[in-house]
Amino acid sequence: MPKSEDDIDLDGVLNEIGQFGRFQIRQYGLMVIPIILNAFFTLSYVFTAGNLNYRCEVPGCDNGPTAAFYPEWLNNTVPIVNGIPAQCERFRPITNASADNLLCDADEFDRRTIIQCDSFIYENDEVTIVNDFNITCPHNDWKLTLVGTINNVGQFVALPIAGYISDRFGRRLVLLLSVAGSAIFGVIRSFASSYEMFIVLEFLDPLIGSTMYTTAFVLALELVGPKMRVTGNNIISCAFSFAEAGLGLLAMLLRNWRHLLRALYIPGIVSMPLLWMTTESVRWLLSKGQREKAFDILKRAAKMNRKTLSPAAIESFCPTSDNESRSEMLENNNFFSVLTNAFKNRRLILRVINCSFCWLTNVLVYFGLSLNSVSLAGDKYLNFILVSLIELPGFLIMQLILDRVGRRVTLCTTMILCGLFCFLSEFIPTGNHWLSLVLFLAGKMTITMSFGTLYIYTVEIFPTNLRQSLLSVCSMFGRIGSMIAPQTPLLAKVWAPLPMVIFGSIGIASGLAILEFPETLNTQLPNTVEEAMNMENDEQENKGRERLA
Repeated sequence: MPKSEDDIDLDGVLNEIGQFGRFQIRQYGLMVIPIILNAFFTLSYVFTAGNLNYRCEVPGCDNGPTAAFYPEWLNNTVPIVNGIPAQCERFRPITNASADNLLCDADEFDRRTIIQCDSFIYENDEVTIVNDFNITCPHNDWKLTLVGTINNVGQFVALPIAGYISDRFGRRLVLLLSVAGSAIFGVIRSFASSYEMFIVLEFLDPLIGSTMYTTAFVLALELVGPKMRVTGNNIISCAFSFAEAGLGLLAMLLRNWRHLLRALYIPGIVSMPLLWMTTESVRWLLSKGQREKAFDILKRAAKMNRKTLSPAAIESFCPTSDNESRSEMLENNNFFSVLTNAFKNRRLILRVINCSFCWLTNVLVYFGLSLNSVSLAGDKYLNFILVSLIELPGFLIMQLILDRVGRRVTLCTTMILCGLFCFLSEFIPTGNHWLSLVLFLAGKMTITMSFGTLYIYTVEIFPTNLRQSLLSVCSMFGRIGSMIAPQTPLLAKVWAPLPMVIFGSIGIASGLAILEFPETLNTQLPNTVEEAMNMENDEQENKGRERLA
């Protein structure tokens, strides 16, 4: 009888060819490209649909759109609250004053009567969809927050479909389609002539490219040995953080949203020849019975890493009968039958639900803090860059503790700490900006550690033949959080502390729920549902042995 995929100890083979040698470095070098592009594509709306500082244009006082934003007479013509001029209101000029010969003195305007305006003076030369499509005044704020929500609705719709395609037809195909499709729609969006055209393309972009990150993550991590998974995870996470900071820098330099989109998306098209060299997932090939292709990849990896495969490893890839092997593969690896049988397992369903809630929490808090960083006091570009770079110390701490204290304790602790930081931020006295910033950055660092741990944890608790699909399901529910995140500023209008209270509450709740997961430290990736669910039994047996010892 031919050996089944369960008989192949792939983690053992990876130990033979090198857990993180030249071959894996090459694969990671390629996978960093879609990771960087995903950071650009996912968060570009923070700046393309960012609000601007503007005030009413005062006829007879302002000399066109290039007029000064803070002229000497501004107090006489526009209501000012806390030093900030009203965006869409101005005082009514006295009727007997001619707009052609106004001196803009206080006695020329009726300060008791406020009127709306439809032309504006902007503080600087930055161009977003606000002034390009005239999306101004508070009654249009929903159009700006809708952009981020629509982007994440596209991801929500696409993730389960792309996860199925990935598990059925391969990771590499999905990666190439997502990068190419997203890049093309992004470039087209830079030529949008109306808000309606912009919002439709904002939906189509993630509909095609939303699995770019998860697919690249799986392709990279599946070829890494158990002892190097944390390092591999941190390489990807650091690349994403640097890309976020790069997005902030590009937005600072390119103040026109059309130019910014072209600078972000054209590299996606240019990178396609490089991504074509991506290696297919060995674990996926084995789950589909394609041993020859998997063996060819591992032989190339061993040669590049200057290692030699043992006779036992070679024999495990050599079934006695190709026809029998192919028949068994067709019988046992039918995707729909595997999926149907998997969801008959009550414990697996509970694990997926718990994991989905954890993803929702992490994505909501992570993106909620990232989006709100541009509203902090100071330069919005610098704030965004700092909030992106604060993730790096979190990854360093992860590198030091994750393989010592384990995934479950790290994930639980960081989520609870993030929740506490969110709560504490509401008790800071008004005007203490430095302490508020420290707590804000501490919250972002801990949720970053949580998010980074969650990615590697999710890969480790689900079986190979369903890994991408279940990762996509959890990520899909996470997108509910990212759909809500752009709307959190509207919640603050109901009650100012409400967004941070929500972040803190669900962070602590999800942190406690994580304790139901098994510990996966130094475990092999499960290939089947049975192996994935037996991880809990194995953990309990190990604890029993430790007590007896």
